[in-house]
Amino acid sequence: MHKQLLDANFSIITSLIKEKSRVLDLGCGKGKLLKHLKLEKSCEVQGIDVSQQEVIDCIANAVPVLQLDLEEGMSFFQDKSFDFVVISQTMQQVHNPDKLIREALRVGKKVIVSVHNLAYWKSRLQITLKGMMPNTKHLPYEWYNTPNIHLGSIRDFYSMCEKESFRITHVYPGGDHFLKSFNKNLFSEFSVFTLESH
Repeated sequence: MHKQLLDANFSIITSLIKEKSRVLDLGCGKGKLLKHLKLEKSCEVQGIDVSQQEVIDCIANAVPVLQLDLEEGMSFFQDKSFDFVVISQTMQQVHNPDKLIREALRVGKKVIVSVHNLAYWKSRLQITLKGMMPNTKHLPYEWYNTPNIHLGSIRDFYSMCEKESFRITHVYPGGDHFLKSFNKNLFSEFSVFTLESH
């Protein structure tokens, strides 16, 4: 994802997390978010990532991390053992996003999910005019060389949450288009959702 969008995503997520919270980041990458929360908000943090290099980077950043495949579950965490579970720009890279969210809702009191939006107007334009999968600043991969398994829209995410009975409490549209709040599915490049158990 483009740096400007990453920064916007980062800002939205950090604004949602209260000081001294217990935070689990699924697919934490280099641990930038967790390091910030630990230093700036005195949060107790834990990261999980499958990549050995990302785990090494987390350790270098003094971020506690476990090298695990998210798809294998988190049975070793007790119910509601975290105040927040973050799934940032990771949903499209797992085989069963619904199961991941269900497990995140089990271990976390609140879940923050950030998702790409394939229905963003620039992506739609590329598909319509070029007849090709979009290659944009928020989806910078060629279709044949991407870590993304599932690409969907904001509306797709709403639909999945409804079918799976996941309760969305807030939605924060991301990107720089001035109409993003008017029509999230068309004008937001990504959105950040907060979810809670029923």
